[in-house]
Amino acid sequence: MKILITGGAGYIGSVLTEKLLNSGHNVTVYDNLLYMQNSLSSCYKSKNFNFNNVDVNDVEYLIKQSNNFDIVIPLAAIVGAPACKQKPILAKATNHDSISTFLRNISDNILVIYPTTNSGYGIGEKDKYCDENSPLNPISQYGKEKVEIEKILLTRKNSISLRLATVFGVSSRMRLDLLVNDFTYKAYFDRYIVLFEEKFKRNFIHVQDVADTFLFAIKNSKQMIGGAFNVGLSNANLSKLELCEVIKKVVGEFHISVSEIGKDEDKRDYIVSNKKLESLGWKPKYSLEDGIEELIKYYSFMKRQHNNI
Repeated sequence: MKILITGGAGYIGSVLTEKLLNSGHNVTVYDNLLYMQNSLSSCYKSKNFNFNNVDVNDVEYLIKQSNNFDIVIPLAAIVGAPACKQKPILAKATNHDSISTFLRNISDNILVIYPTTNSGYGIGEKDKYCDENSPLNPISQYGKEKVEIEKILLTRKNSISLRLATVFGVSSRMRLDLLVNDFTYKAYFDRYIVLFEEKFKRNFIHVQDVADTFLFAIKNSKQMIGGAFNVGLSNANLSKLELCEVIKKVVGEFHISVSEIGKDEDKRDYIVSNKKLESLGWKPKYSLEDGIEELIKYYSFMKRQHNNI
């Protein structure tokens, strides 16, 4: 298949691009390289790989080029509540305006597999799982705009929405701001953490499993088109405090302190059911503990690099 990934040099995209190439697909990445990353260097050896330094806000160009592809995976975004709060105008242009225009103006022959976020559930009912039929009540700008785009997306005849849990794990375009990555970093380097709003819960998923889910959606598109699917570890609906306890079991020495002072910019608090996707035969390969152990190896490497400078 001829596949376009916008934001393909990012945290998820750099993992997904390599997997798609290894599966025999022809992959083109559009990315503005906002972070000056070189995360796709291993892909250039493939004859099936193409890169173009394009900003997704050049939506006329994207629409014009879209007919060259069978599948579009729009990953490009200003990701997360804090980043959107820092750059609200750019976030709206990138996460909402450009993608909504794009979706309304491309051929229905193109399959679009879109990464939404399960943060759209906002604040769920206590001890009640959010499934794909649960009401959406996003709190942050990021969540609200993702939910609005999903509504537009699912009016198309040829689209799939993946409601991703909070992602973790090592990528060649690493992100340290994600909750598991951040907490494990603090556990490894600082050996302590101060938590606020420690009972807030969310679901988690490894970045490798996220990338594999896009491949799963391609292979199972006939069963999935027109639907939204939660993508997360069913045994990892955890509060911040519970997450830290899991990290402590892996790391060892890790002092966890709870503070009444401090607020979470993203107030989401929910648990999620992933049964709909699991019923199609989807299974994640990586546990939360696998990801934490992987992150510790990565941080150990970072530490050695720093010591050698």
